[in-house]
Amino acid sequence: MSTALMFSGQGAQKVGMGKDLFANSSIARSFFDEADSLFGWSLSKICFEGPEEALTETKVCQPALFVHGFAIFSILRENGMLDDASVAMGLSLGEVTACAAAGVFDFKTGLEIVEKRATLMQEACEASDGSMAAVIGEDRDTVAKFCEELGVEMANLNCPGQIVISGESDRIAKSVEEGKARGFKRVMPIKVAGAYHSRLMEPAKKGFASFLSDIDFKEPTLTLFTNTTGRTVSDPDRIRDALVEQIVSPVLWEDCMVNAAASGVTQFCELGVGSVLRGHVKRTNRDWDHCGCGTWEEVQALEAVCN
Repeated sequence: MSTALMFSGQGAQKVGMGKDLFANSSIARSFFDEADSLFGWSLSKICFEGPEEALTETKVCQPALFVHGFAIFSILRENGMLDDASVAMGLSLGEVTACAAAGVFDFKTGLEIVEKRATLMQEACEASDGSMAAVIGEDRDTVAKFCEELGVEMANLNCPGQIVISGESDRIAKSVEEGKARGFKRVMPIKVAGAYHSRLMEPAKKGFASFLSDIDFKEPTLTLFTNTTGRTVSDPDRIRDALVEQIVSPVLWEDCMVNAAASGVTQFCELGVGSVLRGHVKRTNRDWDHCGCGTWEEVQALEAVCN
């Protein structure tokens, strides 16, 4: 068996995330404690207790998802349950977690990268008036032409029939109305802080490029798939470039999954909160095996199966 490890992106966060890991795993405790110390504020408290409004903020939820995802990965690795893992990939922010899991940089460096990324993106959101909407049931060619007409951009191509568009708030509002008028199966606004993966994030991209230029990237120990192309990337400089470009580029998540399967992956394993990514796997190909792990109970269940 060849397993692809999948890491969650922004939107998967949930109050209470990691609390059971912290209580039962010294590995998880060390990661949350290190994050609290580095940031100078309690990420763990917001993760465990909320409020939801605080956890949803870009500057909080991105580090939260990174710490949680990497903690799950590290616990499973420590217990010898990832021996068949050959691929790492993540949705948007999750790509940073995938890079850390693949040894491109260590946990502390990943924390610093995520903190900077989240801060820059939040600043870009506050400096612009952007939003996003989900288009359900339409193919990517139809949505691409639609976006070109309305002056917005495709931001996430999650799976067949599930595409997210991004842009200025007034244009997204018009796109929602126009999509309904054209008989799209479903088009609805998404409650987000701004227009992620669009031209409105250009200031964040520039700042992120400058920040990453001084960080040492190593060759990955797992095969990495990047959102920017949906294909593998292994050269450290190209990995850095991909993380920068991803800020303003569409997330080709469906392509990542399809190409991972074509490369020989026989199982997709979601490490993180909830089951959003497993849903994408099922909607892309129901014959693909998939599993997930995000809680201490699920860690124990997986350990029982492996042993």
